[in-house]
Amino acid sequence: MRAARFHGKSDIRVEDVETPKIKERDEVLVEVLWCGICGTDLHEYMVGPIVTPVDPHPLTGATLPQTLGHEFSARVVEVGPDVEDVSVGDRVAIMPAIVCGRCRFCREGLGHLCVRFACTGLSAETGGLAQYAVLKEYQVAVLPDSVSDVEGAVVEPASVAAYGIDRVGIHGGDVVLVTGAGPIGVLSALYADALGATTVVIAEPNPNRAALARAVDVGPVLDPTDAGFADALADLTQGRGADVVAECSGSTPGLTTAMDSVRTRGKIVQTGLHTKPATLDAMRLSERDISYVGSWCYLITDWPRIIRMIASGKYPVAKAVTTQIGLEDVVTKGFDVLVNPTGDQLKVLVSPTAGRA
Repeated sequence: MRAARFHGKSDIRVEDVETPKIKERDEVLVEVLWCGICGTDLHEYMVGPIVTPVDPHPLTGATLPQTLGHEFSARVVEVGPDVEDVSVGDRVAIMPAIVCGRCRFCREGLGHLCVRFACTGLSAETGGLAQYAVLKEYQVAVLPDSVSDVEGAVVEPASVAAYGIDRVGIHGGDVVLVTGAGPIGVLSALYADALGATTVVIAEPNPNRAALARAVDVGPVLDPTDAGFADALADLTQGRGADVVAECSGSTPGLTTAMDSVRTRGKIVQTGLHTKPATLDAMRLSERDISYVGSWCYLITDWPRIIRMIASGKYPVAKAVTTQIGLEDVVTKGFDVLVNPTGDQLKVLVSPTAGRA
């Protein structure tokens, strides 16, 4: 089969590899339908290896080269003899986390904090940027007919966004500010809207990304570098500031905007990942009694809930998808476009079968 494999910094190759096979009784073989390119994938491409294992991973034994792709929808083509929850032919969304089930965090229902955490498409034998992948039964969730293959591929980043908002919680009537209009930022805005936020504001300095965010039509999109930003936000919040801020840019300027914009005793969740230390005004945090909370991944049991929200139409995650390409173009039309500072795309989905006989 064809697979996009990460060999090292700036080195992703679409090459022929052996089709994976079921080895354990609780495994599922799937044919990939659509797979998203994630910010984590981009970090690996630009400066990696970071989380892709150079030495054998302690849980999976995987090492480079790594087939990438952890945001994907698929169709089940074979199941192991102990599999009960899915059948051949089912369309599924993939929960890519691989956990030990034995450590303290796994036993407390916090598998996303597993001490031996691994991930399909980052530190495992297979990934979604390939024609086929093998998963554990707990990693696949059946999609209802009302959820498309494209939406199924966005369940993973939609769950990241949802978990971030859930970490701080919002109430009906809250004003929510999202800093950074990347895919996670846009999905965070859509989720906050679904939960009943009165106003959702997106702060994005990149004019191309800002235009894409406006097209999603979830709320005002403002440039945080504009001299009138603070006044515009004050008008939207009656001078109080945002009740909740989801910091999705993973940058010091984004965090500064969050700190300057949240109301006294408001809440900030750090959803965007910082790849280097950030500067934080800790005195402001204390003086204004602000809650600043981290967010990592998602609850690995959350797929059915997120899928139900998508199926209801309340969480329109497909709005974050801006381009769909074939696997052979994954570097030139996917990775290279997404790492371009002009940032004229949100979520790029890749089909391993598009353009093939």
